[in-house]
Amino acid sequence: MPVRIPDNLPAAGILVSENIFVMSETRAAHQDIRPMKVLILNLMPNKIETETQLLRLLGNTPLQVDVELLRIHDQASRHTPSDHMNTFYRDFAEIADNNYDGLIVTGAPLGQIEYESVSFWDRFCTIIDWSRTHVTSTLFLCWAAHAGLYHLYGLERNILPQKRSGVFAHRRAQQPHPLLRGFDDEFYAPHSRFAEIPLPVLQTHPQLQVLAHADDVGAYLVLSHDNRQLFVTGHPEYHKYTLRDEYQRDLAAGLAPRVPQHYFCGDDPQNPVLARWLGHGSLLFSNWLNYYVYQLTPYDLNNMAGMTPWER
Repeated sequence: MPVRIPDNLPAAGILVSENIFVMSETRAAHQDIRPMKVLILNLMPNKIETETQLLRLLGNTPLQVDVELLRIHDQASRHTPSDHMNTFYRDFAEIADNNYDGLIVTGAPLGQIEYESVSFWDRFCTIIDWSRTHVTSTLFLCWAAHAGLYHLYGLERNILPQKRSGVFAHRRAQQPHPLLRGFDDEFYAPHSRFAEIPLPVLQTHPQLQVLAHADDVGAYLVLSHDNRQLFVTGHPEYHKYTLRDEYQRDLAAGLAPRVPQHYFCGDDPQNPVLARWLGHGSLLFSNWLNYYVYQLTPYDLNNMAGMTPWER
């Protein structure tokens, strides 16, 4: 089934060339079907690249997904044309009265900045609080995962002495769990971050469950016990060359970055990239959409208005 996107969104051409089924709003309007309504709060600097990565995964499921793009503020973006932002993105005030099946909150390059010092922190908290009564399930990625755990559960992160970048082997929880259906006992996922929340803190929290972790990078998948928030500390959406591009960007900026671990063959940046997380990235998004969005959400989204997360 297709992911439904705005007419003329730049990602459409890329996804079609990859044989991913996307459908324009105009075409979808003629279908009598109730699509999943998913809102994406895109905090990444390069909006178009991140849109494409996420739509690639959302378009690889058997569900029709109606995607809307949300921005955190109306300030001009340095990395995305203003015409693109004004055409395809909505402000929170425009959607605040709506209900959604799912919300995806992306990462942001803010890993070394105190949360309260982030210029849009108050807006971020407002949207997260709103999501608890207007969204069936929210998926947080990387920085947003740590920020969400801090805002919702008061969990502090530790700033790392060096950026953790690379592709790491993770172990899944052994008990059966819908989110992990089809997962291998060991699987790979990319990370690119400056902070972490200690694994024992998350494992012992009474309202959270750690579903996957790695010895060298800590928790990867953390789910709230009410199944309404999924915190993903890595980047399952990353394209094959995203870590390479980040590494080259940091080199050009004179930051002397560490070579992404377990990413280039032989850990040599002159060698080809070894992509081994793409399948599990797709599976994660498919399982989330199926088990935590589609199977839990009401058919009429108006039925969730005014209800607490525990009543839905």
